[in-house]
Amino acid sequence: MNDLRKESVTWTNIDEGSCDQRIDNFLCKHLKGVPKSHIYRILRSGEVRVNKKRVDQTYRLQLGDHVRIPPVRVAEAQDRDYVPALEFPILYEDDALLVIDKPSGVAVHGGSGVSFGIIEQLRSARPQAKFLELVHRLDRETSGVLLLAKKRSALVHLHEQMRDGKNDKRYLCLVLGKWQNVKQHVKLPLHKFNTQNGEKRVMVREDGQTSHTIFTLQKSWPEFSLLEAQLKTGRTHQIRVHLAHLGFPIAGDDKYGDFSRNKELIKQGLKRMFLHAHSITFTHPLTAEAMQLSAPLPKELQGFMDELDGKTL
Repeated sequence: MNDLRKESVTWTNIDEGSCDQRIDNFLCKHLKGVPKSHIYRILRSGEVRVNKKRVDQTYRLQLGDHVRIPPVRVAEAQDRDYVPALEFPILYEDDALLVIDKPSGVAVHGGSGVSFGIIEQLRSARPQAKFLELVHRLDRETSGVLLLAKKRSALVHLHEQMRDGKNDKRYLCLVLGKWQNVKQHVKLPLHKFNTQNGEKRVMVREDGQTSHTIFTLQKSWPEFSLLEAQLKTGRTHQIRVHLAHLGFPIAGDDKYGDFSRNKELIKQGLKRMFLHAHSITFTHPLTAEAMQLSAPLPKELQGFMDELDGKTL
């Protein structure tokens, strides 16, 4: 693409990397720093053309489409837009997929007070990549397996698998309390809402979205239990809210946890939420090969469990 800050019309042909993407999302990505309201305005006015025709914001780009992008003046804001290039530990990579071991404390994308996240840092580190998108998300404090697609066809195929329940995501979590059942299905509807300060939260409510988690006991101590959580649905904060509602909050959870116990745990060495995406199983979107990828428990979580084995907290 040419520099879109120049006062000249830009023409671009759509390749596989942008095929099937909505035109408004395409423009947001390529006109960085331009407010969405302005993007919708140039679409409504007909200044954006696809194959010489007007389109609305819902139009999905097709392979070979010829797109006219009008001149857009944007105040230079290099410092504000700067994203440091950073790679993350790679669990698997090929032409279609990038699977990384996400560290705790890093957002997967910018927004909600975070100027950039993993996806922006990876794009900055890989300027030659024509396409790179998150397949799914992990909470900022959650570590573990994170899938990214390097082709739009791979992204679409993986999203279909997730919608159809054909993938298997499993997490390890340490909860407060002594869990009784070896295996327990939890089906509690979840409702999303915003707090007064605009923070997104989730609660169990009868009119919420259907949610299903299977918890399997891995190990227990007098005051803690290690569980494997298998997601059958993928709702926001699902594992955290299901466990908190049942009276077994995740150790170190700063949103739904036991805040007084969390302060004690920090002194005892646990300075983050004990939730780790340890494995994912899916079908490779291009080869149809069965894939099973896992990420080892981070040393700070393993170390805390070793402390539990050595003494009673």
